[in-house]
Amino acid sequence: MPPDLKTISLRERPSKVRVAQFGSPFSPERNFSLFLQSWPDILAARDFKELVATIKRAVSLKKPVIMGLGAHVIKVGLSSILIDLMENKLITALAFNGAGIIHDFEIAYCGQTSEDVATQIEAGLFGMARETAEWLNQAIIRGAEKNSGLGEAVGEMIAQSNFPYKNLSLFASAFRLGLPATVHVAIGTDVIHLHPQASGEAIGRTSLKDFFKFASEIEKLEGGGVYLNVGSAVILPEVFLKAVSYVRNQGHRLENFTTAVFDFIRHYRPEQNVIKRIVGEKGRGFYFVGHHEIMIPLLAAGLKS
Repeated sequence: MPPDLKTISLRERPSKVRVAQFGSPFSPERNFSLFLQSWPDILAARDFKELVATIKRAVSLKKPVIMGLGAHVIKVGLSSILIDLMENKLITALAFNGAGIIHDFEIAYCGQTSEDVATQIEAGLFGMARETAEWLNQAIIRGAEKNSGLGEAVGEMIAQSNFPYKNLSLFASAFRLGLPATVHVAIGTDVIHLHPQASGEAIGRTSLKDFFKFASEIEKLEGGGVYLNVGSAVILPEVFLKAVSYVRNQGHRLENFTTAVFDFIRHYRPEQNVIKRIVGEKGRGFYFVGHHEIMIPLLAAGLKS
């Protein structure tokens, strides 16, 4: 050892990890709340436990818990779990990209969704399901005539139908429970736009109405609300950014709230628009990387435990 090398005692050296933070084995007979407590109090596990506590606090304060959803969340079988959270007032509003109504409708209508794009597009048949286009475009046109938002129009149509699986529809459930469910459409991104029944005027009118409905929910986040972006890499992070800008432009204070992103990988827009650019000095943002079909049931169990 060089004679001039300075050392310190390991006991005195600052360390970022201590045994008090370690996880512990979980016994299946114990409840889920104890399971969460058994996790290490380190990095993502610590953040996850903090988010669960934050959402529970928001519920106790009667603040919004808004979930923005990419359509993939429906395709991996999470509808019944999310409906249960809605029924238990652990989610107070939903926001979707345009594909959300497609997969939600198809599940409600016949209990199946998610076509094989590679096979269907080669034959020019991708997005050509007749019933999906007819029912949804008609619902949107009726919604425009009634001055309804797009999400409400679809939710009402499914709720009043005799579809065999409508109990698994997020939109019908939101309509039944009186919760906002908004849809934020980019023209040309959704298969129903390819069909002759599509009305750009009706789609634009109902989706614009949903934007301002969404902004009114975002306004209520101040003081402890939570916004979750789950599985939308582009559309909803952009819509959220504009909604926050609009709310602040209208003179409303919006700096004490929490955001979180759940997705397979880290994406630029969710990280910037939902986490870094948005939260004020009193806010906090989380980013969780993992499969929705694992992470969202974990979140739901944590909230209900």
